[in-house]
Amino acid sequence: MTMSGGYESLIPTLGRFRGVRCLVLGDVMLDRFIYGSISRISPEAPIPVFSVEQERDMPGGAANVARNLSSLGCQSILIGLMGRDDAAATLTSRLNELPGMQTLLIEDAGRPTTVKTRYVANGQQVLRADQEQTGRAGEEVEKQLLQAYATALATTDVVILSDYGKGVLSDNVLRQAIAQARAAGRQVLADPKSRNFEKYRSVSVLTPNRHELQAACAFDCSTDDEVVRGARVTLAHGICKAMVVTRGKDGMSIVQEDGRTSHLRTAAREVFDVSGAGDTVIATMAAALGTGADLVDACTLANIAAGIVVGKRGTAVASAGEILAALRPYDAEAESYKLFSQDSVIQLAEQWRRDGLTVAFTNGCFDLLHPGHIALIDQARREANRLIVGVNSDASVRRLKGATRPVQSQLARATVLASLKSVDAVVIFEEDTPLQLIEALEPDVLVKGSDYTLETVVGADVVLERGGRIKLADLIPGHSTTNTLKRVGASNLG
Repeated sequence: MTMSGGYESLIPTLGRFRGVRCLVLGDVMLDRFIYGSISRISPEAPIPVFSVEQERDMPGGAANVARNLSSLGCQSILIGLMGRDDAAATLTSRLNELPGMQTLLIEDAGRPTTVKTRYVANGQQVLRADQEQTGRAGEEVEKQLLQAYATALATTDVVILSDYGKGVLSDNVLRQAIAQARAAGRQVLADPKSRNFEKYRSVSVLTPNRHELQAACAFDCSTDDEVVRGARVTLAHGICKAMVVTRGKDGMSIVQEDGRTSHLRTAAREVFDVSGAGDTVIATMAAALGTGADLVDACTLANIAAGIVVGKRGTAVASAGEILAALRPYDAEAESYKLFSQDSVIQLAEQWRRDGLTVAFTNGCFDLLHPGHIALIDQARREANRLIVGVNSDASVRRLKGATRPVQSQLARATVLASLKSVDAVVIFEEDTPLQLIEALEPDVLVKGSDYTLETVVGADVVLERGGRIKLADLIPGHSTTNTLKRVGASNLG
């Protein structure tokens, strides 16, 4: 079976991600990217000289799985090991920035925090340097890991075992973690790094890539039929209920113990970097399975998410907003579609301008849509032939307004806005401000409320420099989401 198109039925599943709680156990690491250029050979030896221009640190390995879950809007608990070093401090700092995540990282002074440093010159990765210790953790450290795991298991829906072969998921830890999860009735997904799949016995879903499957079954797994044959060898031994094999440019294959097979072709349009794509796949699958979705639907969403992240540079993640937009791709003939990815809405704005139409842009959180929002949007629409509305993602709203916001998910907020006649397109953005989006869209008119000034409107200078204009819309007094929530709270207390 080959899946293609018709993905709108998956939108409700995506909307339920916020209610899913995942437990991630595995090898955490710090992914460090050093960007620069190479333009000459060293006079000291016949080697290239790398000129450093920028450095970026981000969570990697199992920590990147949890980072993906955060981007999808899920709640997660991350358990793993780190050293007592600067890399651990950096990793902890990056993780603390992520909403919806609880970290239970056990400090092991006897090993360094795993760091993968990638050197990227002129857009091409030229070298990777690893700092790591891959031996099994000590007995006392494993005991601490399993105690933390047992406590966290009671409050989560799905378990992800993220094995990068760095020593956390020893045979002992895997055996006990899987047994406890199964006894608690939890689904368990495992991303294997060992060619011995036996160590993952009794997991619900095993997610090897093609090369890992090939190493495990000892024959070529290039074609659909060969992948199915290799997967069935594992299934025949009762190691897992289903196997999902990621196959790079060939997409992914799903083989289940009841004999059903599905092949999903890659959703990637352009591939810049495959770093961390497997983390995105298993995180999205777990989120979908946690909502009660079936495996094929979960894998379809995961395949779309993977197609998004490989189009970005570095260890990237896919947000629920980006997946939502991909489920409803840009179609110039389908005017009823109003939810767009950033790439698609830019394409749409360019098409409108080619048709001689002017484009206005406004933005906000739009949590609990009220008459003040409607007035702003209507005024914005009157300023141009078309109106694009930017909506802060859930993660962005939490950073701006606190842990209790938003009240409604980004999917709910975007859907309500898309239903308004005055709105021609809605796009969700992940940043705290829409500056990057404004720079890319190049709107003719930028609209904000009159509580702003020309100097405080984000992106005003960009629009004015390109010959556009700024409109400060009249506000309807007495309407705000914050005040509405205060009144609701007061009435509940009464």
